Amino acid sequence: MTAVEHPHVSSHPSAQFSATLRVHLENKPGVFAALAGVIAEQGGLLDAIDLVRVEKGTKVRDVTVLASDAEHMRLITEAAQALDDVFVEHVSDRTFLLHLGGKLEVVPKAPLKTRDDLSMAYTPGVARVSQAIADDPGKAWTLTIKQNTVAVVSDGSAVLGLGDVGPAAALPVMEGKAVLFKEFGGIDAFPICLDAHDPDEIVRIVTALAPVFGGVNLEDISSPRCFEIEGRLRETLDIPVFHDDQHGTAIVVLAGLINALRVVGKRLEAVRIVITGVGAAGIAVTKTLLAAGARDVVGCDRKGVVHAGRDDLDSVKREFVSLTNPRGITGSADDALEGADVFIGLSSPGAVSAEAIRTMAPGAVVFAMANPTPEVLPEEIEGDVAVIATGRSDYPNQINNVLAFPGVFRGALDVRASTINDEMELAAAHAIADVVDGTDLAPDYVIPSVFNRDVAKAVASAVSEAAVRTGVARKEGRS
Repeated sequence: MTAVEHPHVSSHPSAQFSATLRVHLENKPGVFAALAGVIAEQGGLLDAIDLVRVEKGTKVRDVTVLASDAEHMRLITEAAQALDDVFVEHVSDRTFLLHLGGKLEVVPKAPLKTRDDLSMAYTPGVARVSQAIADDPGKAWTLTIKQNTVAVVSDGSAVLGLGDVGPAAALPVMEGKAVLFKEFGGIDAFPICLDAHDPDEIVRIVTALAPVFGGVNLEDISSPRCFEIEGRLRETLDIPVFHDDQHGTAIVVLAGLINALRVVGKRLEAVRIVITGVGAAGIAVTKTLLAAGARDVVGCDRKGVVHAGRDDLDSVKREFVSLTNPRGITGSADDALEGADVFIGLSSPGAVSAEAIRTMAPGAVVFAMANPTPEVLPEEIEGDVAVIATGRSDYPNQINNVLAFPGVFRGALDVRASTINDEMELAAAHAIADVVDGTDLAPDYVIPSVFNRDVAKAVASAVSEAAVRTGVARKEGRS
């Protein structure tokens, strides 16, 4: 049976757009087959089928279906409702169900079952611990949650691809980030979504909250304010401050590129790199690539190549120009790709054309990371380039920040680092790259899976060693 064509439906149904349909089916042959048939006709995928109960003349089932987007799920549901012998009682969006009541909770580490327990965990015994910290503030690292706690801070101004949705709408994303910290780094992270956009106010609030935390992860704060906020907090605080949209992305891109260049037999210092997107991620990726040895990076924004002759550049892009485009090229992003070895997309769908990609040098590497739709679809350039990576989990070589930030903070916290510097970030990138064994390297395997548990351990170890080596560690190794 051929699936019905819908222009808005992609070819990749997934769990993020899945729902469970509670259906009442007439108890006669062919009814469920008819339901399965219309789901297939609409391009949906059956996932789970559970019998809830049997009633007189009907069977009640929960049928879980994967779709490509919310509109696709609506079409599937309407097709099911149109069947004569099927009654759809309700539809439960599985993603929304997962978020009911939030994704985090606070769980005590010590039991409170007796008066003695209470007198030690709280008054009067806790007063002695407070006095010990007052006498020696450094003891907060050993006697409180500070040693393993990170603040995940956002103002909701640049949330995923949604834009400025505000702090309340940012909260589910920051909760998710905290879950990833715990799952992959063993770190207790807490979401802090601020109803504030002014950099002065954000810096003041985070500075006031800092005594509780061993590190600060800035997230989804719009450019160019994110640069100022991170810079000022790094100057003010003696704990790591890390804007993941910048540095996490840069670390994982470098890791993937190290291995991609190994696959094609090229050296970072010899390749020509074109980047689309000169925002927080694009600028951070550029600086990290240059720190790692790249010499020829050209950045492009919506108006084309960022070059010294343009009179519309703000201070951030003027600084960017001073570091990049050594050949002084001009024109569009497509123009810049001719003869280039590497394309890194941190922008939007259609930022470059498939035709332009085909003008790149032999053995080209393409990292098209706009989400959910890459700058150029892998299917359009398959066979035309040597290595393709995206930000999506349904293609090979997913460039995902979760490969970096849990291990980076784990390593920094383990040695009580006062900051996260360039050397620590470069060490993290090489550690991620080295998780992929040289004998396993291939065009479709240049970056490890996000579920590879060796990644965070390797990154943490490399980051700790770099912190010690560069003099920003305040203790040796994890206690």
